[in-house]
Amino acid sequence: MFRTEPTGIEPLVVFRVLFGTLMAVGAIRFMANGWIERLYGEPVLFFYYPGFSWIPVPDVSGMYLLYTVIALSAMAIAFGWHYRVSTIIFFITFSWSELSDLTNYLNHYWLVIFLAFLLIWLPAHRAFSIDVRRNPNLAVSHVPRWCIDILKIQIGLVYFFAGLAKLNADWLFHAMPLAIWLPEKTGIPILGLVFGLKWTPHILSWGGAMYDLSIPFLLLFRRTRSMAYLGVIGFHLLTHVLFNIGQFPAIMITTTLIFFSPEWHQRLLSFFKYNPKNHNYIYKPNVRFSFISLALSFWILVQVFMPLRHLAYPGNVLWNEHGYRFSWRVMLVEKNGWIRFTVIDRATGRKAEVINSTYLTDFQEKQMAIQPDLIVQFAQFLGQTYRENYAFTDPVVRADSHVALNGRVSRRFINPDADLNLPTSHWTGPYRWVIPWDNSDRP
Repeated sequence: MFRTEPTGIEPLVVFRVLFGTLMAVGAIRFMANGWIERLYGEPVLFFYYPGFSWIPVPDVSGMYLLYTVIALSAMAIAFGWHYRVSTIIFFITFSWSELSDLTNYLNHYWLVIFLAFLLIWLPAHRAFSIDVRRNPNLAVSHVPRWCIDILKIQIGLVYFFAGLAKLNADWLFHAMPLAIWLPEKTGIPILGLVFGLKWTPHILSWGGAMYDLSIPFLLLFRRTRSMAYLGVIGFHLLTHVLFNIGQFPAIMITTTLIFFSPEWHQRLLSFFKYNPKNHNYIYKPNVRFSFISLALSFWILVQVFMPLRHLAYPGNVLWNEHGYRFSWRVMLVEKNGWIRFTVIDRATGRKAEVINSTYLTDFQEKQMAIQPDLIVQFAQFLGQTYRENYAFTDPVVRADSHVALNGRVSRRFINPDADLNLPTSHWTGPYRWVIPWDNSDRP
């Protein structure tokens, strides 16, 4: 499966330079736009990923320091300066920033983390880098083909599972949620006229599914690669115009260049005085290939299992979201909800209704109201708060919750009789506090 024959290092070099540059720009942009104050200065409570409640959340000054380190380590990756250490630092600090609050989850942030982890082990600094200038003995012209293939596989899996997730009735037959979003974009010059047409959401829904499912395979073959990459550019420029999805379009446009041949990347690097003849050597890892093959196979197995794990749980994953994250379900849901919590002391009968905004920002409340595990996290927080601050002996937390999914009428989301002050062990099984999905109505 994993080929060891040598291939030019140039695709790996270009990937390193573009990845590091884009991540540095992203971190600087994050700080310049004041998002640190909004996302980490305003909240009283931060939601955590299961198993990562121990991650400390820095204050605003600490978060600025963290993002400065992210930017500097990303620049070091781009220039190939102390590459291995810089990549490890970037991986740790970027992961730390993303683990600080689950409500900030975005698919492409986790793609960045996965790619950074892979880069730690790849010899992307062995050409066109400061490390090679400092130590010419590091220079190589060729690497084993698996060094390139693992990045192709990682990016290809993102596309493929994004397409696979679109093969559902809402997306294909009801054009949801594009049928909700596109009419809001009619003010865009020229394109807005098309977005207002009734059939446009259906065409774009089918086109998006076919694009995601086919693009990794079209990029693999030389005859279709150039046209496929033009499709990549067009698709992601369109999503950039239509939706506020941050760096995702730029990440996908730049990373998919890994599919082009070493000769193509040589021509690109030649504009920067790159000369592969200066170091005509082949990179040879210090570990046996059998171990490398086992590690790569395990990585791919995890990447395949994660998007499919929702199949182990009953119900509609778009509704209960058990297995929704880390599965490349991009832009599949328009979900809105409201929730009101009541805390009852089982011992005394005392009762209190919670004002969510006392503890959550508007953004956090919006995200919490539609995600079952965040609802339980907030309920746990309320139970502890009312026990410590209001002398509730045995607090029970219940919720009155309604959610609307992909244009449907709002319906009850959480069992109103369930005590949500649950231990985290409940997260490993089905979310039993969520009312099962009823597919009787249409968007």
